[in-house]
Order: sequence, then structure tokens, then C-alpha cells
Amino acid sequence: MSEPSGLTRLFLKGRLRHALTDREVEVLDSLIERTERVPDGHVVQARAVEATRSTLLLDGFIARVIDDEGARNIVGLQVPGDFVDLHAFALKRLDHDVVTIGPALLGYVSHSKLQDIVRNEPHLTRVLWFSTLLDAAIHREWILKLEQLKAEERLGHIVCELWHRLNFVDLADTHGFNMPLLQTHLANACGTTAVHINRVIKAVRERGLLEINRGRVTLPDRPELERFSRFNPDYLYGKGSLYLGDDFKDS
Repeated sequence: MSEPSGLTRLFLKGRLRHALTDREVEVLDSLIERTERVPDGHVVQARAVEATRSTLLLDGFIARVIDDEGARNIVGLQVPGDFVDLHAFALKRLDHDVVTIGPALLGYVSHSKLQDIVRNEPHLTRVLWFSTLLDAAIHREWILKLEQLKAEERLGHIVCELWHRLNFVDLADTHGFNMPLLQTHLANACGTTAVHINRVIKAVRERGLLEINRGRVTLPDRPELERFSRFNPDYLYGKGSLYLGDDFKDS
């Protein structure tokens, strides 16, 4: 089995990347036809616009955004290594916008190439399918926690999730991670207002669980933050009760 390499080296790193053969890694790397550096606020895929390609996030952050009656709602976040709109291959038109948060590096994969994968690479197709199902699992967790948790707990839950997802791709450390999300982004993701999120951040900080300062998130006591936020990482399909291990290799 191959170690992560090339432009797709972060794709499913820490999850199913180990399940790819050397040849499949080469095929995956060959999918990227063009890369592009884009600024903050760049619309990767607009709602209702026909999609002819899907995008692998190589560096930076991306949000799934729904604008409703003048309010902007962040309904998902993507980190490096994510195929941010792979489901557009099947849907062709999305019901939301896909927008960068901060500058980002994107890799583009035409849907014609994905069609070749579906036709000729059943195992790699399943790996790509797993990626879209993982997005769905994360989305379900967001829905559940938006209903269950108070604002302080929701903030902690999102931060814990980001730490684990970034840790999968070696972009987090023991004490935290870097991110370009502003308070307005966090408010949109937590389902609260920009004014309220300031009080929410202060409340969690006063508990000694979280610091957000100049693009850096510091976690003085991550296990305690996870307990406070009622965070269970199983839905991310890393180590835990849902971990697939070697089960995926021969499937």
C-alpha cells in the first residue's frame, strides 16, 4: 500500500487512504487536471448552477452556505483533503453555495474523469462514495447537536470536530490548530448571532476550555472540552466503534 503522496495526499488520510493500492493512488493523483489559488469568499460552486467538475480542497477552508431571507447559514465546513462537492457529480446542481473561508488552493476534477472511475475502478469508486457518505454523517451530527446543545456547547462541538478532522491530515497539534474562521462564521455555524457568539466564546474561555485569537484556536484541555460539548468522534469514522480498519481493503 502506498503512503499519501501527490496532490491528493490528504484525501481520506487517517481513514481509508491505507485501503488504496499503489496503482489506485496513481489513478487518484491523475484525476487533478488543474489547480487554482483563490481568495476569501470565492464561490467554488454556486447554488443551482450546473456542475461539470468537482473540487478537492488542497489547502484552506471551505463552507457550505445557504442564504435564507437575508440570513447566511453555514451548514458544513470542509478542511484540506476533502472533496468539497463530489456529490455534485451525481446531483449536477447543488441546493447550496460552496464558498472559501480565507484563501484556498483548489484541485479540479472533471466529471468526465469521474465517470471513467465509476466505469473502470469499482474499489476506488467505493472509496469516493465513502467520502460523500462521510459528509452526510457529519451533516446529521450537526442537525442533531444544533437541536440538543446550548450555544456554548455547540461552539465546543464544532471546534472539537475541526480538531479531529485536521488531526487526521496532520494539521492540528496537541494544543490546537490554525483556522481563518471569524466570529461571524462561527455564529453562522452555531445558529446564533454575531453579538451573541462573542458572549459564547467568552463563556467557554472563562471555563478554561478554549482560546480563539488571531486565527489560532488553543485548546488548554481538549478532553474536558469534549466532555463539556458532549462530543463523540465516532461519526467521523476515525478510531472508534465505527472504524473500518482493514475491512475496506478487500471489499
